[in-house]
Amino acid sequence: MEELIAKRYVKAIKNSSNSTLIEEMAIIFAGLAVSFKNESFVNIINNPNINKSNKSEILLDAVKSADSNSINNLIKLLVENNRINIIPALANEMRKDVANANKSYSGFVYSDSLIDEKVITDLSNGLSKKFDSKISLVYVKDDFNGIKVDVEDLGIEINFSKSRINSQIIEHIVKAI
Repeated sequence: MEELIAKRYVKAIKNSSNSTLIEEMAIIFAGLAVSFKNESFVNIINNPNINKSNKSEILLDAVKSADSNSINNLIKLLVENNRINIIPALANEMRKDVANANKSYSGFVYSDSLIDEKVITDLSNGLSKKFDSKISLVYVKDDFNGIKVDVEDLGIEINFSKSRINSQIIEHIVKAI
């Protein structure tokens, strides 16, 4: 539900501003979204005994360094409409929108064994050519038995499981006999 509301806000922001402002907003709201991982912060924001003006003041102080009326107005609007809790979803939607506009995506390579940086670079370059975008990949050590490449914003998930490859080889040999 929050994602749908956030998409509507991002659509309105896109229609009323330029791409530079959206990129700036994405960075600021990504920073605010991190605050929502702090339990104390969430307790303060969700506390019904704290009035809207105090909540607004807290959030506006957090983004004071941006010195942007658009960001300040958006925060005031979110507070007024009791939509403070969609800030993480809003930050995520802004990040996706900026990635789509720039055709620049990031993803992860999961594996239980160490993967050479050159292999990750080759995977990035190959996917970049395939999808006519700039894709950067980061290696993450995981318990996945094989290699899994995940670029969420593009909806790409490619995996090569060692056990699946072994079973397919055995199946092929059995069929050949």
